[in-house]
Amino acid sequence: MTTKPRREAAVKRPISITAVVDAVGALAAGNMHGHLYMYDTNKAGGSTGFGTEELQTKARRGDQILWNCLALECEAFVAIDDIVIDSDICEPVRKVYPGTDVAYWTGTVKKDAGPITYQIKFRLGTRDEPITTTLSSSLVG
Repeated sequence: MTTKPRREAAVKRPISITAVVDAVGALAAGNMHGHLYMYDTNKAGGSTGFGTEELQTKARRGDQILWNCLALECEAFVAIDDIVIDSDICEPVRKVYPGTDVAYWTGTVKKDAGPITYQIKFRLGTRDEPITTTLSSSLVG
């Protein structure tokens, strides 16, 4: 008698949030307004606001979030310096891909909640001080 193998529980993939930064525009303006385009991988799950500074990522308790950034201009340096969010909801931590100097931030949603806004601080070019987003993206439970 043969039995069907049990289906392994589907491995839940992290929700990846990517910030595309027009570093030249942000450095010239001294702020991120109009120079930041946010995207995530959870459009099918209900995320909205793609391509804007006010991305609303649908996320629930237990979801792992992964933030990274890209420069619109390939020669520009951009990096996330910090993610400011209520630590009762999520505590992002900076990590580096093994064997590289490519950094990303990750955190796990601790509990379901209404829209929880967050701001991202970016390091751009050779500027000493980070530039913080003026508008906020959010995690939406």
